[in-house]
Amino acid sequence: MDTKLFARIGAGAFVAVALTLSVLQLREEPPAAPSEVITVWEPDGDPLPVQLRACAAMGELALSAPDCRAAWAEKRRRFLRVEGGVGEPPANADAPLPASDAPEMKGQ
Repeated sequence: MDTKLFARIGAGAFVAVALTLSVLQLREEPPAAPSEVITVWEPDGDPLPVQLRACAAMGELALSAPDCRAAWAEKRRRFLRVEGGVGEPPANADAPLPASDAPEMKGQ
């Protein structure tokens, strides 16, 4: 027999097997994705996360709510690790700026 004939038969068989496996693969249903479990640690007795969730649920009304403003300020204070309570000015707020830090006045 001719070697070209064997090559053609082999190529045809390869294509047939590849098509068959592709069709079988497409017919299978994908496995169900496992449900994602998200765990959030919340310290006991801390009302701030509950207040923040309530403010988030309020939408635009939360912008004018004093409770929400206080909760956001406390969250910022905790996140930025700022010492002092809500609404307290820094200890040296009344001190004048040093000459090197003072803004320069142009045009005078």
